[in-house]
Amino acid sequence: MCLPHCEHMLLTGLFVPMITPFDASGAVAFSALEALARDTLGAGATGLVALGTTAEPSALSAGERRDVLDLLAAVCREWQAPLIVGANDPDQLRILADRPAVVAALSLVPPFLRPGEEGVLAHFAALAAASPVPLVAYHVPYRTAQPMSAAALRRLAAIDGVAGIKLSAGGIDADVIDLMADVPPGFAVLGGDDVVISPLLALGAAGAVLASAHVCTADFAALIEAWRAGDVATARPLGHRLARLSAALFAGPNPTVIKGVLAARGRIPTAAVRLPLLPAGPGAIDAGLMQMR
Repeated sequence: MCLPHCEHMLLTGLFVPMITPFDASGAVAFSALEALARDTLGAGATGLVALGTTAEPSALSAGERRDVLDLLAAVCREWQAPLIVGANDPDQLRILADRPAVVAALSLVPPFLRPGEEGVLAHFAALAAASPVPLVAYHVPYRTAQPMSAAALRRLAAIDGVAGIKLSAGGIDADVIDLMADVPPGFAVLGGDDVVISPLLALGAAGAVLASAHVCTADFAALIEAWRAGDVATARPLGHRLARLSAALFAGPNPTVIKGVLAARGRIPTAAVRLPLLPAGPGAIDAGLMQMR
């Protein structure tokens, strides 16, 4: 890992996109978030992601988002761990300048508009020029409705200020294989599809951003290290087991099942989410707990 804000860094390892826990009154449970962040780093995560989609940022007030960011930045400073922050426009990026724990911003490929590959590339060039920190592009076409070819992703990697990609293509398709066969130097491919993270690591991904790693964090960190070391005998069965866990944790809208599992284990005060999400049912939570055994 490099120093915060460095221009030529390669992000590697396990990053956990933190949930936002709520208490019985519906307020953000900051003490639970702090404990969860410390536990996650203590269990082997390389760093954290603040205000990613797992955090339900659109359901938080501006003040809550600021306080969540401040808390996670403080924890990461204490642990000397890197923090990535979800930020999708110049105003969201601007506030990252005075936070030394922040090494990059996670910026979504523009959703819904379907601007085409050229529009996406122009968007990231403008965003990177305005950003005080490097960008990690979040490519999740099954949510944004904007596909990106491997050739376009390589052009994205060539934009000054774009340090990597959270690759959540929905599986291992031809474009993923094409990209992984020739990843641009210094460009970090971080897997973001929890269920298929093991095969993506086998193809050479530098690390991962995994909501599933709120639980069994040490095992997900070990999976990344095993593939990095070429220890197939360890990585393959571990990847199979964690894929089943991830499938259970994503059986409902993220992060509903993860919150249910964490609450059932006493790590957060409630399983509450905010609309438009609804809490996971007991069957989904039990299935997630079962896969942890």
